[in-house]
Amino acid sequence: MANSAETSSTPRTSKDTISNSAAPLPVVSSPTARGRVFRVALVGNPNTGKSTLFNALAGMNVRTGNYPGVTIEKKVGRCSVGDYSIELVDLPGTYSMAPRSPDEMVAVEVLTGEAANEPPVDVIVCVVNSTLLQRNLFLVSQIVELGKPTILALNMTDAAEARGLAIDVEKLSENLGVGAVPTSASRRTGIDELKAEIKTQLDRVANGRAAATDRERPLPKQFYAVCNELRAELVQRACTTESLNERNCSRTMIPDQYLIERMLLDRGGEAERRAIRRLGAAVLPAIAQAREKLASTCGDPTELECGARYAWAAKHLDGVVSRTKAKPRNATDWLDAILTHRVAGMISFFAIMFLIFQCIYSFSQFPMDLIDGATGLVADAITSIIPPGMLRSLLVDGVIAGVGGVLIFLPQIALLFFFLAVLEDCGYMSRAAFIVDRAMTIFGLSGKSFLPLMSSFACAVPGVMATRVIENRRDRFATIMVAPLMSCSARLPVYLLLIGAFVPATGVLGGWLSAQPLVLMAMYFVGVAVAIPVAWLLKKTLLRGEVAPFVLELPEYKIPSARVVFSRVWEAVREFVVRAGTMIFAASILIWFAGFWPGDHSRQFELQTQIEQLEVADVTTLDAAELEALHVEYRHVSSLLLTNSTLGKVGHAIEPIVRPLGWDWRIGVGAVASFPAREVIISTLGTIYSLGGEVDEQDDGLVAAMRASTWPDGRPVFTIPTALSIMVFFALCAQCVSTLLVIKRETNSWFWPVLSFSYMTVLAYVGAFATYQVGSRLF
Repeated sequence: MANSAETSSTPRTSKDTISNSAAPLPVVSSPTARGRVFRVALVGNPNTGKSTLFNALAGMNVRTGNYPGVTIEKKVGRCSVGDYSIELVDLPGTYSMAPRSPDEMVAVEVLTGEAANEPPVDVIVCVVNSTLLQRNLFLVSQIVELGKPTILALNMTDAAEARGLAIDVEKLSENLGVGAVPTSASRRTGIDELKAEIKTQLDRVANGRAAATDRERPLPKQFYAVCNELRAELVQRACTTESLNERNCSRTMIPDQYLIERMLLDRGGEAERRAIRRLGAAVLPAIAQAREKLASTCGDPTELECGARYAWAAKHLDGVVSRTKAKPRNATDWLDAILTHRVAGMISFFAIMFLIFQCIYSFSQFPMDLIDGATGLVADAITSIIPPGMLRSLLVDGVIAGVGGVLIFLPQIALLFFFLAVLEDCGYMSRAAFIVDRAMTIFGLSGKSFLPLMSSFACAVPGVMATRVIENRRDRFATIMVAPLMSCSARLPVYLLLIGAFVPATGVLGGWLSAQPLVLMAMYFVGVAVAIPVAWLLKKTLLRGEVAPFVLELPEYKIPSARVVFSRVWEAVREFVVRAGTMIFAASILIWFAGFWPGDHSRQFELQTQIEQLEVADVTTLDAAELEALHVEYRHVSSLLLTNSTLGKVGHAIEPIVRPLGWDWRIGVGAVASFPAREVIISTLGTIYSLGGEVDEQDDGLVAAMRASTWPDGRPVFTIPTALSIMVFFALCAQCVSTLLVIKRETNSWFWPVLSFSYMTVLAYVGAFATYQVGSRLF
């Protein structure tokens, strides 16, 4: 096996090269490059171990964020290699540098130096799967065309050896003209050698010797000739267009030479759309004319590229890979015979999913109870220190309730991402997506949408965050938009209260089934039934585009890396607390203020003080009667204050709107107050009906008060149609600020949460209206 530092200096001997004048590398005058941070980008196919290699190089010194102007997440790590400080960038996984999606466009723009507000990349580390070299070299052929210092990380060499494959690393390095280093990121082997090769390349960059790197040309000469003609045409158009004359006809408006080539090869791709954004739709005739000329001389561009690049890969792999023994039937083959089987695979899939969600439900309950208990202890401590008043109400009902509303999600999020990381790192995630893809395709989603949607039945917050496993932007956003339609656990208290109070426990189908569990099951089915046409409509309108090819690579099964798993869990938890948590907290404070102001709370605080004094004293029979009277007056005063608050006035204002649903203003206030979380409607109704805010769905007093509630003409407010109307509304509405703020975080735009809230509210209103109007005629 060759020393990578020596082989990296081997010059390329290709006859067809062209200077990369469009994006020259920077020349650093100082040999030591002190004070400068160099950029090293990791790029590779999905499932090549790129992220594991990134973690091995960067350690825990990692930050995450979004690329400027887009929603694609970037991961950046800082580390030192020799005397150099480097910024390690983990680019989105991609099978090709053909930018047909925003994440692929990010990789191209960062690597070509075209990304806005992103410094240029000094060295590219291309990570390949050693067991699938020929296919991975398709991407490598595109990377070396960029003309930048490149290193080939031959990852998973241990898996290649287990399959009986021997790779001549020295010859491969010589054939490609780049440094090649064998690694096994999961076993932490080859990491020091890779760092040494990165240092060698940085030495060249720092001394200016990397600027003369040439671009290899795997495609026919006629193709590059047409590209040059197209570039000249675009330059001419840019310098003669009136709108661009106002910008002094900057030549930087013309894309990089590599993106010019992608315009010809990828009809309707991101490179073409970028050219239209920069130069206007007037460039389309020039691009179409160039494509016609290319087709007449070289044939179909897609077939041309595929044939040329795979031929290039075969040529450079000649004599590089040999088989030392017959391919053994390993554990992956045995497992896939079961886990990807048409029948056994589906059974195994549902068994695994059931086990995961059972674990999330079972194991998260204890830490959630601890968090809830700790929140209660803090609230009690503040209550014992601060007398009744606005400050205590703010701290207890606003601050502590807001913090508790953030922290209560952490166990579910941590467990969900733990299982996601385990499934992904062991290799099963690709199999799961493959198994359910056919069913998900029916309503415009891919197999990778299944797990986020399933997790949304527990809580939509981790479900939305779990969509990060979906590479295609349109599929990911469509999944995000329908995930809140799955009935999460927060809706369950609402269902239980209304079903128990107003749905009779009568038998149906000859007494074999009870009406109550059937109604509960129907509420869960409503969201799923509505999600199908919504996803289909989104894929036909806002998220329309060419059907993304469902390309899957089934990697070798392996034991998950504990370091990788727990680092992903930590990142997910940290991001939720820091980013989404701060917004959830702020929203909780605003809702508290709307329910508190305006109003004179002096009598309420006075009653609260008297109640607390009696509760800590020895209660006699007389005192008990006095205490009960104080509680009654306190609840009455609290109800009046809430009614006259901003929140209450909103309820009265919207009563004409909610009357067709069978609701009065009290239910309207409950719906508005439940915006932070759906289950808040129960405590709000408890306050409105003078029972206090501590009631739950099993409170007999609340049920009795709701049954006794009447309209001014004496008709009961709550009937079976009214209860069904409320449940349908809550099954379809977006009454969860946590979910909306996480959607904002995941999409990096307010458009999508606003759209989610708007369309779900309209759906909920229409559904509740239809339910009440039809139900009123049946019952």
